[in-house]
Amino acid sequence: MQTIRFDFNPMMAEYTGEHGITRAEIENLTGEMRNAHAMVEKNRGKGMQGWMLLPYEQDDVIAAIEKTAARVRDEFDAFVVLGIGGSALGPAAVHQALKHLHYNELPKEKRGGPRLYIEDNIDPERMAALLDVIDLKTTCFNVITKSGGTAETMSQYLIVLDLLKKAVGDDYRRHIIVTTSKEKGFLIKIAQREGYETFYIPDGVGGRFSELSPVGLIAAAVTGIDIRALVAGAKAMDERCASDDPWKNPALFEAGLMVAAMRKGMNMSVMLPYADSLKLMSDWYAQLWAESLGKNVTLDGKPCHTGQTPVKALGVTDQHSQLQLYTEGPFDKVITFLKVESFRAETPIPHGCDDIPTIAFLGGKSHNQLIEAERQGTEYALYRSGHISQTITLPAVTEETIGQLLYFLELVTAYSGALLNIDAFNQPGVEESKIASYAVMGYESEVHSAKREEMKNRPALNADYIF
Repeated sequence: MQTIRFDFNPMMAEYTGEHGITRAEIENLTGEMRNAHAMVEKNRGKGMQGWMLLPYEQDDVIAAIEKTAARVRDEFDAFVVLGIGGSALGPAAVHQALKHLHYNELPKEKRGGPRLYIEDNIDPERMAALLDVIDLKTTCFNVITKSGGTAETMSQYLIVLDLLKKAVGDDYRRHIIVTTSKEKGFLIKIAQREGYETFYIPDGVGGRFSELSPVGLIAAAVTGIDIRALVAGAKAMDERCASDDPWKNPALFEAGLMVAAMRKGMNMSVMLPYADSLKLMSDWYAQLWAESLGKNVTLDGKPCHTGQTPVKALGVTDQHSQLQLYTEGPFDKVITFLKVESFRAETPIPHGCDDIPTIAFLGGKSHNQLIEAERQGTEYALYRSGHISQTITLPAVTEETIGQLLYFLELVTAYSGALLNIDAFNQPGVEESKIASYAVMGYESEVHSAKREEMKNRPALNADYIF
């Protein structure tokens, strides 16, 4: 199995200069890092750390998913994921990474699976647009929500259910697969009543940690991704990060670096993949990092308002939109490059424009060389200006390396939460928005009625500030 590699040199003061992390800072953090490792390991598989068991306890689930995926490929031309947050970001990131970049536009015989659509928003135009490009009679829908109370997903379900009944009659059940909690929530009751094929999200697996569960594995398998290799990659990374010695555990070392950077005022984490296949990894990472570490209270009840803002970028695209800020702006960011050593294609650059030296020199080279040269140029520009960065190198984008990357970032998040003394697995701040939204929509309960009244009592808007 090819293994991903990490180069933390440009994070260090001895390499980059005064804004880097000193070796002494890391050594002073070693005790905290060992304690963080112990805390994460103590809770492995417990509470909301069920995600740590996903690489080990899913043989029967994977076999069932593979069987269902084969049926879907045989019977349907389109596969639609109805989900939001981790239920959508993970499947989208893995699909983008491992399948053809224009997968849906390929002819069926080249795709090897149904077209994939991931509907993670309730913009009314988006649903209308989806219905313009699919045939309900040849479409399968995967409804994903652990609680069954996710308004966005369940509203989509109600729309699809109504349309399917009109399009295929009593056969509508064959077109719906449910992924939800086995014991809790509303969707499992609906699934049992309707007789939908159902897969379960383990209770200890939150949305942003769910890609290696049926949440992400179903869509991956349907489109022909080797989900066993994906999970094997995650297992390999877990085994690689077993030590409590940060010099032998790259995820623990990375967590220490990131927390040290936060303590130095670096409150932004920019993920900058130099490969279109990894573009949506930044979206998935943004939820993982923001929702896990953005907390206002420590585990012992003290106010903290901690966290680091994730920023999505793409090399080389965002060299032309964001790099000016990163090289000459404030020293408040950590830049993480995602590098691919071996792409799945090579694009030679022909000779031409020989009378123009700044163009002619490109002839005989390739886009493969150019994209890496630009990544190195960006890394050097950051070094030259004293801004820190780090590089994660994937020898190639494969199921195994993507599984490693996903699990590495999950471990880094868990260790960082422990170092910050916060609960990295809850998201109470999301609930305020949800309650307020339900109140606006007229949901009746004591909590929502009180929230509606509270919203009415906000200060009146000043017309001076409305133009």
